[in-house]
Amino acid sequence: HIAFVGPSGGGKTTLARLVARFADASQGEIRIGGANVKEIHQKALMDMVSFVFQDSRLLKMSIYENVRMGKPNATREEIMAALHNAQCDDILEKLPRGADTVIGTKGVYLSGGEQQRVSIARAIAKKPKLLLCDEPTGALDYETGKEVLQLLQDICQTQGMTVMIITHNSALAPMAHKVIRFRSGKVASEEINATPQPIADIEW
Repeated sequence: HIAFVGPSGGGKTTLARLVARFADASQGEIRIGGANVKEIHQKALMDMVSFVFQDSRLLKMSIYENVRMGKPNATREEIMAALHNAQCDDILEKLPRGADTVIGTKGVYLSGGEQQRVSIARAIAKKPKLLLCDEPTGALDYETGKEVLQLLQDICQTQGMTVMIITHNSALAPMAHKVIRFRSGKVASEEINATPQPIADIEW
């Protein structure tokens, strides 16, 4: 679990773009699992990396179809497992057709936190090696944000994924195993937390 921490404009999102090869580094190398990302085929790289953004949006289709966008060839069992692992069971239970409920029709809407959990299910459906989250709680209230961060911490511990979180909030640093602080486009410091703090114990 890695946290990229620093003010806006510090270089955090730029580094995330380089990891996913939305842009290429002009100097140095970025490696995933020891392999230079420039030497990994684009499709293979996209299979390895998934994204969760600050304002993740769901399309006007069923929850099942929204999640399947993360892995179009997934079986129903795999999609339902992704929803379960993203702690969406309570969301599905209250909907008239469960995962087959179409969002945005007949008064069916999800809260910001519920949408973010479904977007996390979509991101982990393909079982990526790296889950890259850019300010995943930026559009959420405090309590809902804590729930989403707890979910991401649980995914890191149980799903065998590296979770990278970009945040401007330095108070969240204790949640990660490794903290990389940015300032003025450069890495200012790196810290190791042998025992990351549970999200429930962190106030910000």
